Amino acid sequence: MMPVYLDYNATAPLHPQAAAAMAELADIPANPSSIHHFGRMARARLDTARARLAAALNISVHDIIFTSGGTEANNLVLGNFRHIITSAIEHDAILAACPNAQIVPVDGQGQLRMDRLEERLAALEEADKPDILVSIMAANNETGTLQPIAEIAALCRTYQVACHSDMIQYLGKQANDLAALDLDFASFSAHKIGGPSGVGALYCRPGKQLQSLLRGGGQEQGRRAGTENLPGIAGFGAAIAACDSDSLAAQAIWRDKAEKNIIAACPEIEVMGGNVPRLANTSALYLPGLSAQKAVMMLDLAGFCVSAGAACSSGKVRDSHVIAAMGRGDAASQVIRISGGWQSTEADWTGVAKAVIEIYKRNT
Repeated sequence: MMPVYLDYNATAPLHPQAAAAMAELADIPANPSSIHHFGRMARARLDTARARLAAALNISVHDIIFTSGGTEANNLVLGNFRHIITSAIEHDAILAACPNAQIVPVDGQGQLRMDRLEERLAALEEADKPDILVSIMAANNETGTLQPIAEIAALCRTYQVACHSDMIQYLGKQANDLAALDLDFASFSAHKIGGPSGVGALYCRPGKQLQSLLRGGGQEQGRRAGTENLPGIAGFGAAIAACDSDSLAAQAIWRDKAEKNIIAACPEIEVMGGNVPRLANTSALYLPGLSAQKAVMMLDLAGFCVSAGAACSSGKVRDSHVIAAMGRGDAASQVIRISGGWQSTEADWTGVAKAVIEIYKRNT
């Protein structure tokens, strides 16, 4: 039997609607910058995908820059500022891109210390503010913890500094009204919602100027050079159009029931960030006395694909900097992440909960 896939925060299976949109372009010489028949056809497909993403986010099509992925989207905005203020739990796409950033701590549930952020902003010199960017992720990829992004953006507005959010885990899993959040920039990725890998987007607030990281043609209104990945972008547009809010509500119910069953059977197990708002699809479980690496391997043998709190590019499990930043260094190597998505069912969550209970009881 095929194993049950519950690692959507790493990547989601390609959605059939995304696959169909990409297949339609497989044999078309599609360069949206060409003015002949095929170029116009390509431009129309590009515009459709951009319109779908803009509609989902409640923004203008002119505010979207397509990129090669979330990492490039993050780097594009970060590269336009000299000084970055960010949090201790960001993805490496942020932390590695700005190693000299000022780091704001989080509390024990993984939420940003707003008082500490305001202290940093209040201490800024007026002359420095145009060169400063606050970058805070909307939803953590390991714990699912949500940040008060609208409140953070409002604080940045008060202190007259730019505000960016890595919304790569947030897209398609929460309300996506960017107009309500009042951000200057926001990054997205297709493959977290059932689109293809290698495609992302950056929202740029009207009036904000960005210098392209890549030198070349004038694509994406001169803000991102390089011929657009049209099949990938079409898949992105189809994937965002296929996102289902009813499915998300069900995921929360199934996830909460699974966690309740696990804790009832194994009271030692702890849900990380479980006392604050989280993504509906995410459960980060601290398994005291059982290493994350061993737990992931045993769950894999039991037929469930989950992940550790963090994994590096070599595939080796490493201690989670997110869990450590929450003041739980003791748990940093013993947290597994279960994350569902568009293919997940109640039976998947029930089954993985049963497997976690059996494995934990057998190995501790």
